[in-house]
Amino acid sequence: MNPFSVLFLLCPTLLLAQHFSGMQYRNVGPYRGGRVTTVAGLAKEPGTFYLGATGGGVWKTKDYGTTWTNISDGFFETPSIGSIAVAENDPNILYVGTGSDGLRSNIIEGKGIYKSIDGGNTWLHVGLKDAGQIGAVRIHPYNNNIVYVAAIGRAFQSNDERGVYKTSDGGKTWNQVLKVSSETGFYDIEMLPNNPEVLYATAWKARRTPWTIESGGKIDEGGIYKSVDGGDNWTKLSNGLPDGLIGKIDLAVSPADPDRVYALIEAPVGTGGLYRSDNRGDTFELVSTKKELLDRPFYYCNVDVNPLNANVVYVNSTQFFRSDNGGKAWKRMSTPHGDNHDMWINPKDSSIFVQVNDGGVNVTLNGGKSWSTQQNQSTAELYQVEVDDQFPYWLYAGQQDNSTIMLPSQPPHNSVTGGLDYWQAVGGCETGPVVPKPGNPDIVYANCKGRFG
Repeated sequence: MNPFSVLFLLCPTLLLAQHFSGMQYRNVGPYRGGRVTTVAGLAKEPGTFYLGATGGGVWKTKDYGTTWTNISDGFFETPSIGSIAVAENDPNILYVGTGSDGLRSNIIEGKGIYKSIDGGNTWLHVGLKDAGQIGAVRIHPYNNNIVYVAAIGRAFQSNDERGVYKTSDGGKTWNQVLKVSSETGFYDIEMLPNNPEVLYATAWKARRTPWTIESGGKIDEGGIYKSVDGGDNWTKLSNGLPDGLIGKIDLAVSPADPDRVYALIEAPVGTGGLYRSDNRGDTFELVSTKKELLDRPFYYCNVDVNPLNANVVYVNSTQFFRSDNGGKAWKRMSTPHGDNHDMWINPKDSSIFVQVNDGGVNVTLNGGKSWSTQQNQSTAELYQVEVDDQFPYWLYAGQQDNSTIMLPSQPPHNSVTGGLDYWQAVGGCETGPVVPKPGNPDIVYANCKGRFG
């Protein structure tokens, strides 16, 4: 090839680079929330909450969910968030574990731990880049340099970094204080409210393939562990717990009764359900086998307890449930969207809490009777994007656990809310593609999981 032909080939590329160099990305919507799997709040600032989306990063509100602002863009190497923790003794200190804990077939990999010392204005990566998906981050209530992390591991492969980690120097160094194997990671960690030296951690053998989920294993590959010395030594709990196959486990402990430990356990029919200990894990009792508490446990499996009343328990699953008698009987509560993942309850006023699901995040100030809107957060997961050939052009996509959508690249008319008023549902749903006909954007083909419309 002679130098003239090389120059001819390179010039179009250089021209394109110059043409696009002055352009910037902008948000065109939708402003309908998407899947959120973790949330945190501040007791000292009851209107402040943080959400972690599966593909939208970390967002913050300071007005009870009226407005949300992204605080991770430009800092995080991945937009997938597994856990958020705020220091009790300094609300400016935050730790975020990346990598969503809901192991769907479409999942974005975690890239370790990030730390902020200014309330989320700026962030620093502080390690565990190869840990994979992170299920829990817990900060010592009196010393925010001490932090524990539960690493589930990489979703699609084994890795030695699965386990429980501890830092005593604010993330400068990490020690793996508990490990089972390269196949088994850890999903949850809880501290005893009146003694942070006492810890509980749950092991989970889990792995994704493109066609299935492997959740759980033999009893020596999962279960609940306890430490009474800040994570230096661990004992496996067994009295009253399943002794066969065991999967994902979530824990909850209330300051109202630190002796009581709730464990939502994925296990075979008759042994899976909500367990309760009233003696700090020495013995457990199976109190509910209600199957709806554990539908799709690899995706949900979340139990929370009221910090002011240890008898009031919540479970997030496809539906949202509450028990007022320690987990024996349940009633369904309504949320703005289904597929529920996490919640945070204000420890001083338990009628205030924030709850998240596949539709986004919502705040309640009255115990769940009413909620803040999900139409103010750009966290939608879009499976694919198409464009038509009109001017200005419109974009088309399928939103995870929502309808397909269409919206303009530029608002066709002046509007106080910009393009917010113009997105609309079209045709199909969720994973289904939505494609406009070339030359005639009035004709749109849409799909909904195999059904065409």
